[in-house]
Amino acid sequence: MLGIKRIDSYLFKNFISLFFITFFICLFIVVMQFFWLHIDDLVGKGLEFGVLLELFLYASLSMVPLSLPLAILLASLMTFGNLGERLELLAMKSAGISLFRIMRSLFVFIAFICVGAFFFSNNVIPVVQMKMWTLMISVQQKSPELDIPIGEFYSGVNGLHFYVRGKDHKTKVLKDLMIYDFTNGFNNASVTTADSARIQLTADKKNLILTLYNGESFENLQKQELGLRSNSIPYRREIFARKELLIDFDANFNRMDESMMQDQHISKNIVRLTHDIDSSTIVRDSLQKTFSNDMVESRYYAHVYDEEYPLDQMASVSADSLLLGLSQADLKLTVNNALMKVKTTKNEVQYNRIVITDADNYVIQHSVEWYRKFTLSFACLIFFFIGAPLGAIIRKGGLGMPVVISVILFIIYYIIDTTGQKMAREGIWDTWEGMWLSSTVLLPIGFFLTYKAATDSALFKSDAYSIFFSNLKAKIQNLKLKRKRKETN
Repeated sequence: MLGIKRIDSYLFKNFISLFFITFFICLFIVVMQFFWLHIDDLVGKGLEFGVLLELFLYASLSMVPLSLPLAILLASLMTFGNLGERLELLAMKSAGISLFRIMRSLFVFIAFICVGAFFFSNNVIPVVQMKMWTLMISVQQKSPELDIPIGEFYSGVNGLHFYVRGKDHKTKVLKDLMIYDFTNGFNNASVTTADSARIQLTADKKNLILTLYNGESFENLQKQELGLRSNSIPYRREIFARKELLIDFDANFNRMDESMMQDQHISKNIVRLTHDIDSSTIVRDSLQKTFSNDMVESRYYAHVYDEEYPLDQMASVSADSLLLGLSQADLKLTVNNALMKVKTTKNEVQYNRIVITDADNYVIQHSVEWYRKFTLSFACLIFFFIGAPLGAIIRKGGLGMPVVISVILFIIYYIIDTTGQKMAREGIWDTWEGMWLSSTVLLPIGFFLTYKAATDSALFKSDAYSIFFSNLKAKIQNLKLKRKRKETN
């Protein structure tokens, strides 16, 4: 019993060190990918270091459920690969310890991780996602830092386009400045040129003070304001030695209210998601029933018949005879009324379809988020049953072969999982089918690899495959010889 406990502690120590290392590496990679995708929203905004650090913290916490499966896969593969490479796994099996007994302590630890990952996704992730996307939208709405380049058009100020031919970096004086003002429309643009200029922010950082020296401005005047009918367009020209302009430019960082994100699916836990899915489903079904009943009653059975043609006689009267009996004016009026009713019905159907589609998309988004909290946690267990037996089979430790295999497997998982989510979001598959697709595909692979590792199968040995194909070739040749002998006889 003491030896078994030492084996468990030895395996746990080997696994836990590799797990923490691989987890932080994987977390850093996925967080950097997140910032790379949003690099355009972050660069050139003049954000404070505290804001960037806060965004990094929220992004790191939100990426924990995605990093855990990859870290478990890589750590388990490296752990059992090292044991196989050092022949320690062979010694344990020689002592009569099965692979399932060796994996038992780590399996219990991974089970606790799966449970913890679920509670983390259910209780922490919604709050973190709400804060992260509130902060991200606030960053996206912040005005870019004012840095006018040389020899390029700069449009960072709303409605204005700057072009500068030179700049004194010490005094921050702009030289040979041209400003195109399109705030009143392209046809009423104004152009201002100056030999030099200075740009300063006001104390509250909500306006720009643009001081121009030795320049002139040109502006087209609107013809309708002057009451002119000629083809010539008058303009106004102004020459100045010094001119100051006050431009609206809010350079402050304004945070959004987090309450705006509370109704989003990413900021809800299991209880809220379940409640909103049930209530939205009832509303959606009620809308479908109401719209369908209204359409049938008002468009199909709500006909008004003339007293000359009672309802029991309408069956014997054809539409052609009714139309031919009308005058030209009445026929035209009848056709126009019919077209108007058809267009009205079509518009109602399209509007009802939009309303039903929006309600259905709301239910699908919440259902996807509901299943995601289970699938990401269950993926940790699946990747353990893939990584541990695979490491025992290949018997290669370190960061070479295990990293390559882990990346390939995780890419396959990511592609399958993304495909399933897309099918679920578009309503092609049921939500549970799309969200459990990756687990359904990878779980049999984990069972297969575990069985092969437990039976010491030579799954990745080239010699075994060469022997198999040579035996197969020999059998085929023997069959050919027997057929030839039968043909000769």
